[in-house]
Amino acid sequence: MLDKEPLTLERATPISSRELLWSAVFAAAAACGAAFMWGFTVDDALISIRYAHHLASGAGYRWNADGPSTDGVTPLPWPFLIAALARGPALATLARVKALDVVLAAASAALVGARAASAGPAARFTALAALATCLPLAAWGASGMETPLAALLCTSCVFCMNRPLAAASFAGLAAAVRPELLPWAATISCGAALARRDPPAGVMGASALASAPFAACALVRRFAFGRFAPLAVLAKPSDLEHGVVYAAAALLACALPVLVVAPRAARQLPRAQVAVLAAFAVHVLAIVAAGGDSMPYSRLFVPVLPSLLFVHLELVRVATGPAFWARTCAALALAGYVASVAAAGGRSVMRDRAALVARAKPLLRGDARIAAVDIGWISAAAEDAHVVDLAGLTDPEIAALPGGHTSKHVDGSMLLDRRVDAIVLYVDPLPDAFRHAVGAHLARDPLVTSHFPRRALLPLGAAGAGYVVLER
Repeated sequence: MLDKEPLTLERATPISSRELLWSAVFAAAAACGAAFMWGFTVDDALISIRYAHHLASGAGYRWNADGPSTDGVTPLPWPFLIAALARGPALATLARVKALDVVLAAASAALVGARAASAGPAARFTALAALATCLPLAAWGASGMETPLAALLCTSCVFCMNRPLAAASFAGLAAAVRPELLPWAATISCGAALARRDPPAGVMGASALASAPFAACALVRRFAFGRFAPLAVLAKPSDLEHGVVYAAAALLACALPVLVVAPRAARQLPRAQVAVLAAFAVHVLAIVAAGGDSMPYSRLFVPVLPSLLFVHLELVRVATGPAFWARTCAALALAGYVASVAAAGGRSVMRDRAALVARAKPLLRGDARIAAVDIGWISAAAEDAHVVDLAGLTDPEIAALPGGHTSKHVDGSMLLDRRVDAIVLYVDPLPDAFRHAVGAHLARDPLVTSHFPRRALLPLGAAGAGYVVLER
């Protein structure tokens, strides 16, 4: 296990055939995991796709083609990046973006494989096993979201830690894609410079470079939309209690953090890997402060997970054998358990959403004005409709209302003022257990009950959930 020389982040020679081989092996493992979870996606993926469709068609960066330009996508550059894929029906575009995600996820794993090539067999094969069994990496690797791009940028940063400016550039781009990564980006950029014992000016320069893309996005938002922060910050107020619960659950669900829980061995790590661990700790605190996330499979942790495998590859050289195997077995057992209990539900999401869209198309007119909380699939079922976002993610007026993400104080008078033709509300179980507070409130609103009789029930999957369609 200690038969190889210590890993280094320096690269003095071109990539070797051995590195190419292990890059391919790790990339294949990531691609297989993403293929296994191909059926997973989230409603927000279709929100970005609608923005991308409007960019591709010339309508501009807007949620509704006949509405104002709004800041409805937290990763501001993402719709521009996928606009070239945004042709034809929304679900077809989603499939293309998911395929892109698989490629990006495989590229992140390939970088880990290139570094693993110079590690001993124990480190190499345990890293491969941890990568292959990590359910959050697999699920988000084919989600249709920007998460794999953020992961690739974070992994590229750690891969080239010997070049602080390059590392800072990748870290900064990652923070532009996922704003909550800014503390991680600043920490790891400073760490890369300190690891090379750069002078204070170099450390400050790396930190500034890592912050520049984030600052550029904030300035664009200020001039285009009137505020520096993404609209989601206003629509989904942070909650420290939820942030703590989310972070604790995610640390276990991701399993990979268990690989690097080695306080004594960490003292013997090279400075670069210490910087990776410090940045990860800062990221955990940032997620807690942000209030966590409402999406499954620990989305906000996924971008930084591959970087922990670099630390694992080095820890095996400085940790004792029993401690290494104890951590590794615990991580793999935890990953296996999470996959066994949580993978099945995610694999059917795409199929269930496609069936829901097909059922809804005959009911939702393309020229209608439709109000809903889950607006992504609505936009796929009625692509030309004007969709009113009851959660406020794409609507500044509703985002500013009191309440949380699914509990905005929207009432019937507002919907009548906006000339809404139909309201689509989530229920679980059918027919009238409204799971969102805003849905329960609207269902009791006298103006809604008098103007919007129930027209249809749309089942979602086989678990008894679905949507109620109220039509004016």
